[in-house]
Amino acid sequence: MVRNDQLTIGHLSRKTGCKVQTIRYYEQIGLMPEPERSSGNQRLYNRAHLNRLAFVRHSRELGFPLEAIRQLLSLADTPCQSCESADAIAQAQLIQVQRRIARLHSLEAELTRMIKQCKGGDISECRVITVLADYSHDHCLAEDHLNPVEKSLVAPAI
Repeated sequence: MVRNDQLTIGHLSRKTGCKVQTIRYYEQIGLMPEPERSSGNQRLYNRAHLNRLAFVRHSRELGFPLEAIRQLLSLADTPCQSCESADAIAQAQLIQVQRRIARLHSLEAELTRMIKQCKGGDISECRVITVLADYSHDHCLAEDHLNPVEKSLVAPAI
């Protein structure tokens, strides 16, 4: 710590739980503003940096991609406008999360089925090994496990 109102990158890292390399990366790509520098060229961060980094970190924890975070930060920097754009960004993220959840449920069902079909015994008769070795994915239930020809015949999920 340097002064009451300024933090070194190490202290900022500890306060936010964000790695030093990540903070530098966020500065490099413009998500974080450049900090002041001490006479010894040490980065010095203030409360605004801390708040912005906390915003970015929380957004990342919710799975927002960096470009969406950039857009949300831009919106946050102009607070008098409608929140319609922020809602749309959050809605798009929710749709992505729902798709990932559906994919995980599909994977869970596939693994459960594969394990239940395995009767034990020798590896030569092991259902787990048989299913995993089948490059055609004929044994899979999940659409995203279909072979390329079958994938082209399945309508995309909306």
